[in-house]
Amino acid sequence: MKVGYYPGCALHGSSNDYEFSVRNCFKALGIELEELNDWLCCGATAAHSINQKLAVALPARNLAIAERDGLADLLAPCPMCSMELLKAKEKLADAAVRAEMSEIVELPVTGSTRITNLIQIFQAYGVDNIAARQKVKLDSFKPACYYGCLLTRPPKTLRFDEYESPTSMEAILKALGADPVEWNYKTECCGAGMTLCDKDAVVDLGYKILSNALDHGATSIVVACPMCETNLDMRQGDIEKKYNKKIGLPIYYLSDLVSLALGLPESQTSMPKHFVRK
Repeated sequence: MKVGYYPGCALHGSSNDYEFSVRNCFKALGIELEELNDWLCCGATAAHSINQKLAVALPARNLAIAERDGLADLLAPCPMCSMELLKAKEKLADAAVRAEMSEIVELPVTGSTRITNLIQIFQAYGVDNIAARQKVKLDSFKPACYYGCLLTRPPKTLRFDEYESPTSMEAILKALGADPVEWNYKTECCGAGMTLCDKDAVVDLGYKILSNALDHGATSIVVACPMCETNLDMRQGDIEKKYNKKIGLPIYYLSDLVSLALGLPESQTSMPKHFVRK
């Protein structure tokens, strides 16, 4: 199985542990990643507030590269990146926008490439096929699956899972022997990039998320977003200090637990770089 790969800024920078985890997990499954040649930032949270045309052109350039190189599917493990790519794809349905963007990015672009997140790649590979390669049962894990804001929203653009109560991560982990908990905050916001300019807001939001997971019996949290992992892991010490409450919940990427199930050592996951260890 071969898929195009758009790492975005986070996976080549502050969240390179996520890329390390994904690449090792996919290697164990025999999934080949072909990284976009000469990709650029998707615009993330800033471009649309500065220039609407730029907000389309940045992700459109990446879509054009994928089309140029014959990549029918493009994995964007960061939910912000996948959302921006999908929003541009929607805009490209208009012929006038396609013509304008093709001129701006200096490549023909139609928006034909399929954009996928990490969970969708595991689904396409087949949960049963992953389970068939399993070497270690995840029966010691009782995670709360945390989707955050952007894996399922906006629903009309992403069209992925049930946007208020998704279950796709739970299905994968249950097939591998884990026991995911039912809880209330699986799609609540962690504060995202506010961690840099309003730490207190992120600490307050993180406390609500982590406390709810604890109250429902979770022993860890599983994510598929680099910003969610950062806010819940790196800020957990600040949360415990402000609220005078020991939480101690490890934050895993979904690819980490799939890797463990496949028999990979922790050194081949993001876990050695975690702030909170089990």
